[in-house]
Amino acid sequence: MEKISDPIKVGLATLGCKVNQCDSAAISEQLQAGYFRMVPFGTAADVYIINTCTVTAFADNQARQLIRRARRANPHARIVVTGCLAQTKPHELAGMEGVELVIGNDQKHTIAARLMHPEDDSQKIFAGNVFCQETFLCDPAARLRGRTRAFFKIQDGCDSFCSYCIVPFARGKSRSLAQTSVLEGAQSYAKQEYREIVLTGIHLGYYGQDLEPKTSLPSILTTVLEMHPDVRFRLSSIEPHEISDELLALFRRHQNLCPHLHIPLQSGDDRILAAMKRRYDAVFYRSLIEKVSDFVPDIAIGVDVLVGFPGENSEAFDHTFQLLMDLPVAYLHVFPYSERPMTEALNLKPKVPEKMKKERAAILRNLGVKKREAFSRRFLGKMLPVLVEHSPDKKTGMAKGFSHNYLPVILERSDMRLANRIVMVKAETFQEGKLYGRTVHES
Repeated sequence: MEKISDPIKVGLATLGCKVNQCDSAAISEQLQAGYFRMVPFGTAADVYIINTCTVTAFADNQARQLIRRARRANPHARIVVTGCLAQTKPHELAGMEGVELVIGNDQKHTIAARLMHPEDDSQKIFAGNVFCQETFLCDPAARLRGRTRAFFKIQDGCDSFCSYCIVPFARGKSRSLAQTSVLEGAQSYAKQEYREIVLTGIHLGYYGQDLEPKTSLPSILTTVLEMHPDVRFRLSSIEPHEISDELLALFRRHQNLCPHLHIPLQSGDDRILAAMKRRYDAVFYRSLIEKVSDFVPDIAIGVDVLVGFPGENSEAFDHTFQLLMDLPVAYLHVFPYSERPMTEALNLKPKVPEKMKKERAAILRNLGVKKREAFSRRFLGKMLPVLVEHSPDKKTGMAKGFSHNYLPVILERSDMRLANRIVMVKAETFQEGKLYGRTVHES
């Protein structure tokens, strides 16, 4: 595709998960291969693309705000809305002032072509049946500009249909990237000199179950770990029942597998877990976290928890709080329950008042702060391998990065020549949620 002297300026905004960020990177790469130049979303542009999320009502509102923001920035710009909200509520978005195209997740790969060659000016919506989609948008050559970690989507979609979750309706059935494509993608990112690759997906632990022949996450992970011993690999969220002994064994066998797992809980009450259609109970979850913590020294375990689900009384919330209090977890992601269209939980009662949801969320977030501090303080006086980021810490101006077990670390040196290098840091103090340390060895 030949470039022209005066390219069309595109502002791209992304909401939601790392999977959406991967999609946006691929869209950006496709656009820049043609007649388009990417500019910051808040600046004047000819086209604005909003890649939406719809996990919560708050995410829906954020998308609408971005559409209005784009319209204010340039009333004559073309506005394209894509992503999960575009997939689930295309007609609502198409009715918003200024929106020219609504493109669902199943059509994301066509955005660049549709902007260059409009098929029909009268058609605004391109969102089909996402459950019929066999592949997904993925471009391992896409560079996540300004990042030291590459996010590599190897799976999309979900077959679980938890009663509170709209994701299957937005993303479709579980689909895995072919093994050869995973290996080629890891090689591509390694050649781009990324020192860390995060393998991500909507239901990552289900990787390979739809392929022929079937394979598994531990299997493909073993291969990429062995192929790239100098690259750190990190896993995104994994469901509790998909953390097998085979997967855990890889943490001991391969030093380049980051000791970090994000394991959703959602509730610590068995009655609520059953209503959520989660496939475990509190005893199983407790046993799993204790097993993982014992098996993998220094591992950071992150937890998703949902408060205010219909029927969650004070006793059920106390069960969740006490379970999280007891467990050796490093941090919490807390979400108030949000009613989502098409989900079974819409019909469940009694509803929890919004005020009570906010109070319970605040209690758990406060617990999360304490958990993060307790975990961080375990490493004071110890050595940590830290991947230094390209941009300095905004508050201190010093170099910053993340350790292998996902601890944010501020370095005493401001030398940004360390960017994209893994350095050994001795953690010396803990302040405002971050470790501060001294560089003692550079690799």
